[in-house]
Amino acid sequence: MPTYRDEAVVLRTHKLGEADRIVTVLSRRHGKVRAVARGVRRTSSKFGARLEPFSHVDVQFATGRTLDVITEAVTLHAYSEPLCSDYERYTTGEVLLETADRLVSEEGQPSARQFSLLVGALHALTSGTSDGPRPASMVMDAYLLRAVATAGFAPALAECAVCGAPGPHEAFSPASGGMVCRRCRPPASALLAPGTLDYLCALISGDWPATREATDVVRRQASGLIAAFVSWHLERGLRTLAYLDR
Repeated sequence: MPTYRDEAVVLRTHKLGEADRIVTVLSRRHGKVRAVARGVRRTSSKFGARLEPFSHVDVQFATGRTLDVITEAVTLHAYSEPLCSDYERYTTGEVLLETADRLVSEEGQPSARQFSLLVGALHALTSGTSDGPRPASMVMDAYLLRAVATAGFAPALAECAVCGAPGPHEAFSPASGGMVCRRCRPPASALLAPGTLDYLCALISGDWPATREATDVVRRQASGLIAAFVSWHLERGLRTLAYLDR
């Protein structure tokens, strides 16, 4: 069988037969891949523990007729170990995996940017950012904004999402695509608290130092708006968001 090798993050697994698993990964060069890991549920398996969700691995695949087969896996970062001991960070990590799985819908399509964002978010969740530790909710919100923006659904923050009038504006509408001016503002749009717009801009640009002074009110409002925005553009809510301890 032809083989290929790639760096990947395990998104989810499913049982197959008595000892196998179907493993879904997001890889750097081959996008999302579903492959069979044979015998990994046996206690004698050499790499079963390396193919659990959150694992960042170097994987070798053999090309199969329907599903590829994982023939080797080497752990690069075991993000599952620190996450499994912290409920808040574990459930936040589950949101990251589900989002990546939903945004990269086509198997085999290159998704290097989405892969890099996911690895960066898992690293920030377990080891902190370049500017020091950050709350799990902040890491999640930054990832969600940047991931949907990479997928082509960036929220309009500097101008009105409807008419394009330059901002800053005071209201945010997930259904309209971001900030809206007074003329275009639909019913039930959220009026932003002072500092929320700047905080959203810092999250989407990855400016961690600028997020340090955000108040609890700003962070809570931004988190709710981001969840609503992502759910709207994914056409249904993220299942894992319901398990977050807010």
